[in-house]
Amino acid sequence: MKRRLVILGGGESGVGTALLAKAKKYDVFVSDKGKILDKYKKVLKHNEIEWEEGKHSEDKILNANVVMKSPGIPDSVPIMVRLITAKVPVVSEIEFASRFTDATIVGITGSNGKTTTASLTYHLLKQELDVGLAGNIGDSFAKQVLEYDFKNYVLEISSFQLDNIVYFKPKIAVITNITPDHLDRYDNKFENYIASKFRIAMNQTRSDYLIYDADDKVIVEHLKRNPIQSTMLPFSLSRVIENGAYYKNKNIIITIDNQKIIMPTTNLTLEGKHNIKNAMAASTVAHLLKIRKQTIRESLENFQGVEHRLEHVLKINKVHYINDSKATNVNATYYALESMEAPTVWIVGGQDKGNNYSELYPYVNEKVKAIICLGIDNSKIIDAFNGMVDIMVETQFMSEAVKIAYKIAEPGDNVLLSPACASFDLFENYEDRGRQFKAAVRNL
Repeated sequence: MKRRLVILGGGESGVGTALLAKAKKYDVFVSDKGKILDKYKKVLKHNEIEWEEGKHSEDKILNANVVMKSPGIPDSVPIMVRLITAKVPVVSEIEFASRFTDATIVGITGSNGKTTTASLTYHLLKQELDVGLAGNIGDSFAKQVLEYDFKNYVLEISSFQLDNIVYFKPKIAVITNITPDHLDRYDNKFENYIASKFRIAMNQTRSDYLIYDADDKVIVEHLKRNPIQSTMLPFSLSRVIENGAYYKNKNIIITIDNQKIIMPTTNLTLEGKHNIKNAMAASTVAHLLKIRKQTIRESLENFQGVEHRLEHVLKINKVHYINDSKATNVNATYYALESMEAPTVWIVGGQDKGNNYSELYPYVNEKVKAIICLGIDNSKIIDAFNGMVDIMVETQFMSEAVKIAYKIAEPGDNVLLSPACASFDLFENYEDRGRQFKAAVRNL
């Protein structure tokens, strides 16, 4: 009898999993409560995979041997409650796909920096290794396992994906940092979110590695209370690390098993202290996987960064326009403001995720000359920063926000879109928000 896999969510991860499962002789059914994009419908039809949209048919779902759910679906929705009650195993795409590959997996998670770190790690490895980039980024992991069967994978992994792993075990795990985010999915308990992130190491053994930020108190405290099996390789900006990486005199110094390499950072294209950390994490992975020192150095210096993450768009009348739409929480915006070296007109706002803006106060006082609130409800931002800047304006249109910024900004200033909030009040997603910003800047 065929094993039956039901997939909840007909997006990139869902359709990729459907293709892999069909090739592995599963009976596959895809169900999406919303609309499935035409490009994915075509793939499902072409491969004769049964699907539905606009509903979840319980009679077709509850008889599954295993369910793969999209990371965006919380356990609280009715169909998930039914599945949990019926004790049907529910897994994430990374769990399902990892069962069909013997590749070396580098898993990267964290509240911020994981996209940049994953992209940079891939950039360092691809010069010398057969490697794919997947997870929360690019083509789905499952699809790549089916079509390419790379010998190595760099996976950007969210806490939601980690919540539904069972045996998934990366050879190298990276935790960039942990700050409060998505707490609405974790009963508003930070400790639940922290535990979710650390699931990346739960199946690791002594022969596996955990690379982590030793300056992050949340990570360090959790490790003290919850020892793990992995070989630990910390990285730090502030202290010397004997086995791991640290930063001194504008050099990244990495030591693993007494093998030391030194990487100068003077020619890094990425700016800001947070990107030094991302570079330390990525370089440590590359050193572990025996990438040549010269390749690491050259790749660090020619990496162009990630779209929507401190992306320099244009310089108009000596004003820099910077797209940091991917900053969907306060900590990401903290790093953005920290890296500003000129007076800044800051575009902020969106769907608040229980933000505490107080940690931004020092940088707002020091660097921000005007705030443009771009959201449906800006009251929390206005309350938080009232009196700190001379100019504070509200709008619900990106084109208008950019025009206002253009009028306020003077030669030498920055205009920074770094929203600190989710995008769903006015935009489809952070990519849509970032592209609208870039289009508005180009139309000035």
